[in-house]
Amino acid sequence: MTGRLNSAQPYAIGLFRIVVGLLFACHGAASLFGVLGGASGSGGTIDAGTWPGWYAAVIQLVGGSLVLLGLGTRAAAFIASGSMAYAYFKVHQPEALWPMENGGEASAMFCWAMLLFVFTGSGAFGLDRLFAGRGASEADKASERTPVAA
Repeated sequence: MTGRLNSAQPYAIGLFRIVVGLLFACHGAASLFGVLGGASGSGGTIDAGTWPGWYAAVIQLVGGSLVLLGLGTRAAAFIASGSMAYAYFKVHQPEALWPMENGGEASAMFCWAMLLFVFTGSGAFGLDRLFAGRGASEADKASERTPVAA
């Protein structure tokens, strides 16, 4: 059973990446363009250039789109994870200690999900793998398919 689950790991990571990237990009699109309920669910947008909201929304839209496509996944996820850590500790955490109390659940979950992609890469279905496959040797391809066990 473990062998089958390990062989499906890249596909599970790939599907997880697609969902997380899409949701993250939707947050940015809502804040920048007023779609999907807009900023804070009010249908509005964030004023261009305002700190930190507008910059966070740009990171969400661009980073989420890159993660969704699996293109530059590790770098995009690293920046996205950092922006969500900043959002949690500067915006939410001063209100209360726990995410349930301060409304920071989404920031915390996105932060940890994106940090996971920094270490796992794009998984299956990502453009990273398509481009990496062109110049990689057979040994590199075999080592990339082998899951790492603790």
